[in-house]
Amino acid sequence: MKIRVAGVKKESLIDGPGISFVIFTQGCYRECPECHNPDARPLEGGMDFTLEELKEEIDTSKYVDTLVFSGGEPFLQAEVLARLGKWAQQRGLKVVTYSGYTFEYLLDKSNEHGTYRKLLEVSNILIDGAYVSEERDLMLAFRGSKNQRIIDVKDSLQREEAVIMEDYG
Repeated sequence: MKIRVAGVKKESLIDGPGISFVIFTQGCYRECPECHNPDARPLEGGMDFTLEELKEEIDTSKYVDTLVFSGGEPFLQAEVLARLGKWAQQRGLKVVTYSGYTFEYLLDKSNEHGTYRKLLEVSNILIDGAYVSEERDLMLAFRGSKNQRIIDVKDSLQREEAVIMEDYG
C-alpha cells in the first residue's frame, strides 16, 4: 500500500507534543487563503512511499515519541494513514492528525467514508479547522489561528462531541 507524501520532518518540536516524526501528505481539495503548505495541494505532486518505507524511516528516529500526519489533507489518504497510525501506536507512539475539516464534519462524514473513522480512532489528538489569517496567533501551541482546536479524539469519539484539550492553551 502506498501513500503520497509532500515531505517528512524526522524530528520536530513544534508540530505536536514531544518529539515528532511528521508526514506531510500530498493532496488537498481546500483552497485556504495563505495555506501553510501550498505545494502539498496538488494531488499529483509529491512522492509515493510504501508503508514499509515510512515505517523504516520512523524506526530510525530514536528520540521520536509522536507521529504527526499533516498536509495537504490527511483524510484524503485516511485508510493508509490509519494503518500506519495503528502500527505507530503498537510501538508506543502518540498519533496527532491535522485536518482543515472540523471534528464534527469528519464524524458526520464517517458514515459515508468509513476510513475517516478509522483514522480518527488511531489518532490521540486531532488539530482541526482551516487556518484563518484574521485569527492568526503565533503564541498558540501547534496551530496558527485561534479557530483551530486541539481535540482529545478518544474522549470525543466516546461522547460524539469535540472535547477540547485545555492543556495546550
